Amino acid sequence: MKLLIKGGRIVNPAKNMDEMGDILIEDGVIVAMGEVETTECLVLDAAGLVVAPGLIDMHVHLRDPGLEAKEDVASGTRAGAAGGFTSIACMPNTKPVIDNSILVEGLKQRAQSEGVINLKVIGAVSKGQEGKELAEIGDMAAAGAVAFSDDGRYVHSAGLLRTALEYTNMFDKVIISHAEDESLAGEGFMHEGTVSAMLGLKGRPAVAEDISTARDILLAEYTGAAVHIAHVSSKGAVELIRQAKQRGVKVTAEVTPHHLTLTDEAVRTFDTATKVNPPLRSEDHRQALIAGLQDGTLDAIVTDHAPHAFEEKDVEFRYAPSGFAGLETSLGVVLTELYHTGQISMTGIITAMAVRPANILRLDAGVLAVGKTADITLIDPEQLWTVDSSNFYTKGKHTPFEGRQLRGKAVAVLVGGTIIMRNGEVLA
Repeated sequence: MKLLIKGGRIVNPAKNMDEMGDILIEDGVIVAMGEVETTECLVLDAAGLVVAPGLIDMHVHLRDPGLEAKEDVASGTRAGAAGGFTSIACMPNTKPVIDNSILVEGLKQRAQSEGVINLKVIGAVSKGQEGKELAEIGDMAAAGAVAFSDDGRYVHSAGLLRTALEYTNMFDKVIISHAEDESLAGEGFMHEGTVSAMLGLKGRPAVAEDISTARDILLAEYTGAAVHIAHVSSKGAVELIRQAKQRGVKVTAEVTPHHLTLTDEAVRTFDTATKVNPPLRSEDHRQALIAGLQDGTLDAIVTDHAPHAFEEKDVEFRYAPSGFAGLETSLGVVLTELYHTGQISMTGIITAMAVRPANILRLDAGVLAVGKTADITLIDPEQLWTVDSSNFYTKGKHTPFEGRQLRGKAVAVLVGGTIIMRNGEVLA
């Protein structure tokens, strides 16, 4: 079967391409690009739309296995499709923790039968994510794990992390670090600063992130291995990463839409959707994150999609777990707050949400080219819509963007040339 994406603005940063054109797909593969003339094919009118390589979210909590009341493969991948993603990578902090090849293979098999988009699996660095003993990194890499992380927990043992970096380097994989020293962050509920003092809430100081980021960069530099700093939120961490890149350290980093667009002022409402880890920080930190994204210090935009059951978040702020459902609002928030304000170009957004995540995870994705699998996202940058969590595909219904009118939305997703999502409706 042939499918022609007709007359869209093709934004393809990996090929330095931003131009009007068509894309012809046959049997799930791109067979022609440019001005394409053909007959007897399904035509997808892309007039007024951005045609981009499929978006990739390299930081998602699917909660599967063991925590399916929060999310599972079926609901999470559908939420991803609704948000414009063709691939997502899931973190291993499940029950049981994904720390061996059997669990990696099992999740991959379940994704084939229950998922609707590509699901990549991230394995744990340590057994049980306890930070004491190295997990089965070689076996998990052989089973298809794309990266390794103890996300949700900081690997406190420098010795263990050094050994893990040496192992992952052998398999050309990256360690994704949750860089926040718990001995400093402690039991804090929000960013430590003026707002936390006014609200009477114990804070998590930015220096906890800075110190951890510095250590992980030094270990990556010493071992020659690759490290990726997850959900960067502090201006100190941004500067440390910037300097390390200038020295040639194999360090990459990511940032979330909520850290780019919200500050600790949002916590004044005591809305538990604003409780995240690392916390929403002050405006000076937010501005540093935007600058880091603009100059390439921060490579990727990720959701850190972390859904919880409604009753878990519907409690007093200090008792609520951190995180919220982000897959279905991510692109809209970035377009509204960064693209339409002139702070990030469309090319910059596609680079951060498709090209660099593919490069970091060593995926054959993030580019539109003849012969490549047709994983494609179509975006209407002007579509106005209002966030309504009751319509989410994810099981998580908490979002700090509830009721917000956004400008820009993914309107179609193709995975392997098949239309998976159209106009907000997941078809699979």
